[in-house]
Amino acid sequence: MAYRKLGRKADQRKAMLRSLTTSLLENGKIVTTETRAKEVQSIVERLIGKAIREIDNFETKQVKVSKVPVDSKGKKMTVVVTSKNGKKYTKYADREVTTELVRVDKPSRLAARKLAAEWIYKTKNADGENLSIVNKLFDEIAVQYKDKKGGYTRIYKTGARRGDAAPMAILELA
Repeated sequence: MAYRKLGRKADQRKAMLRSLTTSLLENGKIVTTETRAKEVQSIVERLIGKAIREIDNFETKQVKVSKVPVDSKGKKMTVVVTSKNGKKYTKYADREVTTELVRVDKPSRLAARKLAAEWIYKTKNADGENLSIVNKLFDEIAVQYKDKKGGYTRIYKTGARRGDAAPMAILELA
C-alpha cells in the first residue's frame, strides 16, 4: 500500500504512523497535522472494519487449566518446606487442575488480530500494567461501531500551528 512520504524515511514513517494509530485507539482523539491525520485515518478505518467483520468469529471451549491457588488478596499461596539438610524455604503451593471456559479465535479472526498487532504498539498505563489496545479494538471499539458501515473517524481542521504554520487537525473516533 502506498502512503504519503511525510518527510520521513520508511522506518521512521511507519513508527510515527504506528504511534499515532495506537494513541488514537487508546485515547479516542489525537491532535496532529492534516496530512498525518489523513494517513492515520485510513489505517484506523481499515483496522476497525476488519475488527467489525470478525466480531463474533470465535468459539468457547472447555480447557483444563493448571494453576497455583491464590489467597483472598490475589497473591499466590506459598508453603514453608524443610529440605534434607534442615534448611527451610518457601515454595508455591501445589497446583490445582480445573476446567474453564476459554474463548478461542477462529483462523480469520486470529489473522485480523495479527494484522492489527502489526499497527498497534504495546502500551502501559500509569501504574505500569500492560494495556492491550488490540483487545480494546476487538472487544470495545468494534462492538461500538457494529451497526455502522464506515466513517468510524472524523477530522476537524483547527488552523495553522504556531511556529511553522503547518495545518493542524484533530482526529477522533466518531
